Amino acid sequence: MGGEKRVGLTTTIPVEILFAAEKVPADLNNIFINSLERNMFLAKAEAVGFPRNTCGWIKGIYGVTVEEGIGEVVAVTQGDCSNTHALMEVLQTEGVRIFPFAYPYDQDRNLLGLQIEKMMGHFGVTPAQVREAKEILDRVRTKVQEIDRLTWQEGVVTGFENHYFLVSTSDMNGDWRKFEEEVDRFLSEVKGRRPPSDGIRLGYLGVPPIFTDLYECLEGLGGRVVFNEVQRQFSMPFSTNDIVEQYLLYTYPYSIFARLEDIKREVRRREIEGLIHYVQAFCFRQIEDIILRREINVPILSIEGDRPSPIDARTRLRLESFVEMLRHRKQDWIYR
Repeated sequence: MGGEKRVGLTTTIPVEILFAAEKVPADLNNIFINSLERNMFLAKAEAVGFPRNTCGWIKGIYGVTVEEGIGEVVAVTQGDCSNTHALMEVLQTEGVRIFPFAYPYDQDRNLLGLQIEKMMGHFGVTPAQVREAKEILDRVRTKVQEIDRLTWQEGVVTGFENHYFLVSTSDMNGDWRKFEEEVDRFLSEVKGRRPPSDGIRLGYLGVPPIFTDLYECLEGLGGRVVFNEVQRQFSMPFSTNDIVEQYLLYTYPYSIFARLEDIKREVRRREIEGLIHYVQAFCFRQIEDIILRREINVPILSIEGDRPSPIDARTRLRLESFVEMLRHRKQDWIYR
């Protein structure tokens, strides 16, 4: 799809620029995890020498880029995964054009503005064209944010549905028009739904899961995910006309402390009873679990994933025990 217009991205970037340039953005993570060939993508990376202890997402991105014939990739070199640096270099040896994009760790407005200007120059678009694209995408994002509200406030959207629509805003599935139509159809559909009986209200922290059935598993155990932290950030859930300000407010690429403020606010607002913190095997973000546990006064269960697969028996047992503990905790509070 898109031929030479297709541009891969390793994580969320100012996608307005790509749409303004009439490119077809392709979030390589989403293509990887949603494909029936996901294990083939991993095997492709390991066959050329990617180590076993390399993040599954990095290997998946490599496999997707090569197998899908994507000729250009916007790679986030600061604010995401440090393994992206080596990934870029390997892809360059295979003829893939790389445009590096860096989020400044200290959220310096001037540095981020320079990165955005550089990207606009690379793709040959003007600030006016980017503003026009932003207005369109913000309209779509507002509708997706309504799906998020219907998840936690009305209870008529499942945790997985919430995850899917939020995570898709990273690239609008490559076509904002079709994606907006899909969002509109979904919003019409859920109007007739009745909320399910109350379950344990859970929040999901961390990068999107590599497990293929996490949300279904939690619902089967009596949990309801009403907050998908990073996925929600992809939808740019803040109001600003300034694209630089927008990507300064976006918490994921900066320090854990920017995320903590957002998490604490949403835990209170959504009346969350427990948090699932997903960490990817071999990822530096595992260390951030220490800070989350020190700073958040809500029970947290940390789970780890490596390769795309259903929930394993051990993790399922831990999830079941966690939800059951929260259920007893809730009952004890009610009967006090």
